[in-house]
Amino acid sequence: MGVFTHEMEVTSTLPTARVFKAYVLESDTIFPKAVPHAIKGVEYLQGTGAPGSIRMVSFVPGLGIEYLKEKVDVVDPDNLSYTYTVIESDVFKNMIEKISYETKFSEAPNGGTIVNVTTKFYSVGDVEIKEEAIKDSLQNRSQIFKAVEEYLLANPDA
Repeated sequence: MGVFTHEMEVTSTLPTARVFKAYVLESDTIFPKAVPHAIKGVEYLQGTGAPGSIRMVSFVPGLGIEYLKEKVDVVDPDNLSYTYTVIESDVFKNMIEKISYETKFSEAPNGGTIVNVTTKFYSVGDVEIKEEAIKDSLQNRSQIFKAVEEYLLANPDA
């Protein structure tokens, strides 16, 4: 098994506590509203969001991905960190065993938020994951972060 690690940083003008709440604690309801052109729904199959919970994210038809299943590893509101692992997806196709995301939220100097994400792609056997596929995955994730921010700015009570 190979492990391919990538770092990503996104920023938000919103306060850190609000970003953490939206991206972590309420993502099952916020994501389908913020990104309805991509995410059809988020459903907990086991648990309610605490470590050990498993949820399924369903995507709208035509995106090249139908679903993924995530296992929540760590939810730490005190340290504003969140870790989860994508354990199954129709796009893995015997190439990817899992993908883990370690996310840390911190206050930016301007009062906004800095979100640092460490992503680890675990390949099956000696399969090498193409850099382009990794970049596409990270770009999609960055777009979701920005779409959620835009949704929260447009819906202050959300």
